Amino acid sequence: MMKPQAVDLNGSRTHACLSRTNAAHLPRRLSRALALGGCAFLLSACEAPLNLSGVEQELEKPIRRTDQIQSLVVTDQVQVAVGNAGLVLTRPDAGSKWQRHTLDGAPNLIDVDACPDGSLIALSFERQLWVSDEDVRQWRKSDLPTPENLLDATCAPDGSYWAVGSFSTLMVSRDGGANWSETSLNEDAMLTSIQFLDQQTAYATGEFGLVVRTDDGGQNWQPLDYIPNDFYPQAAHFRSREQGWVVGLDGMILQTRDGGQSWQTERTPVAAPLYGIADTSAGLFALGENGTVLSRGAERWEQVDAPALPVWLRSAAEQASGELLIAGGNGTLMSLPIQ
Repeated sequence: MMKPQAVDLNGSRTHACLSRTNAAHLPRRLSRALALGGCAFLLSACEAPLNLSGVEQELEKPIRRTDQIQSLVVTDQVQVAVGNAGLVLTRPDAGSKWQRHTLDGAPNLIDVDACPDGSLIALSFERQLWVSDEDVRQWRKSDLPTPENLLDATCAPDGSYWAVGSFSTLMVSRDGGANWSETSLNEDAMLTSIQFLDQQTAYATGEFGLVVRTDDGGQNWQPLDYIPNDFYPQAAHFRSREQGWVVGLDGMILQTRDGGQSWQTERTPVAAPLYGIADTSAGLFALGENGTVLSRGAERWEQVDAPALPVWLRSAAEQASGELLIAGGNGTLMSLPIQ
């Protein structure tokens, strides 16, 4: 859009307008009124037509700068990324183009996971669990009957759906989302992650260093020792019943080697908040603010040579191509070689 030249008090259009009016020798008040009216006419005359071509071009893209991609999953059949305003991006493999879909009602999707039967589940901030078919073309909604805020969801090996959130709440559906049961650990803490290692063993972590484990498929949850210093895990990953990691603010990463009974701080080269962690055939990767990507080599974390991006990164998954697919804010979806 053109900038009206008359907004510049030294500009020629304003000056000329006032000069012509003064030359007519009209009374001062009438002269001023006509001058302002004439300038207003000139201002409206120089107003350019609104150019929406850039907006239209942006809307035609499958991935946009306004997309806030919160989570992704990679399976043998499909790659899926989810985010704000009902965003679902899909493609069959790394060599294909992304296809954009929007779920009904534009829910804000914050997590996605793959189920044993090939379907996917996606958790929304609006307390909904969306379930896809095997082709990831159709999604159906299951409302979660709870007043609590939910932050993480997973599909267990037996096909049950789990979601965790505020007031140490755990919810489960064992019939495809038709019915839900809710339990609480009676801790006023936000659970931020849940992960099943097998049909019986799962971990959940949360605010104030809370760690709990089940050894009977979620029937009972055993509180473990708290992570030191009220650590708030933004994300967690357990490689086995004994070994796991949590990531959080100030670039902090802690590891347990004894099933959560004790935790040791691992040194990192950054102070940026870390929001995600991924386990690959090339080792562990952590993601965070300011485009931070860390890899864990021989007992230490190192910064990965990645594009400098002023965005947060939250989710990553290994592709069959040997690259790490990474998702984050401002429509960030990038691949990094890790082999």
